[in-house]
Amino acid sequence: MVPHENQHHPDLGEGRIEVICGPMFSGKTEELLRRIRRARIARQPTLIFKPATDTRWDVDKVTSHDANAVESVRVKDSADIRSWIDGLERPVTVVAIDEVQFFDDALPALCTELANAGMRVIAAGLDLDFTGTPFGCMPELLARAEEVTKLHAICLETGRSAHFSHRIAGGEATVELGATDRYIPLTRAAFVEARRQAALQKAGK
Repeated sequence: MVPHENQHHPDLGEGRIEVICGPMFSGKTEELLRRIRRARIARQPTLIFKPATDTRWDVDKVTSHDANAVESVRVKDSADIRSWIDGLERPVTVVAIDEVQFFDDALPALCTELANAGMRVIAAGLDLDFTGTPFGCMPELLARAEEVTKLHAICLETGRSAHFSHRIAGGEATVELGATDRYIPLTRAAFVEARRQAALQKAGK
């Protein structure tokens, strides 16, 4: 049995933080939804959050690239998550947060607070941005987690395991929404070469 499926009764107060990370198209949201579905089968009260800035799919659902979806709550920041949880009539056992890289720096502390209160926190998001730099609050969240699941996509250049998200269109802003129209997954070698070529093209303009 894998660690995240060996759950104790919530009344025991044994919370935890699970982080699912990886590049674009690696199945992070799909894995988040799988864990939520299993929690609901086990009749564990769940609540799912997504950032208000993520408008690529249904605004009121967490949706994977495979079009699987569940109802979710749109929030603008970690304080919003705190307010929602404080306002619940009945406590939840499982709190899931998708696209955590888009949240503010206060999110890791909030996740720790929720876990300390006995909740199972499942967070999914990109660990690196399109330049290969650790993304937002993800590094601290990874350090605080009991369990980290690092997923990989398939490199579109080599067919090998990919861990980098390369931007093929758009600007230079760190946060720029898109799917296959703007990003492709690459291996390290392919990513380094793609970044080199992009720098040469930019220098030549």
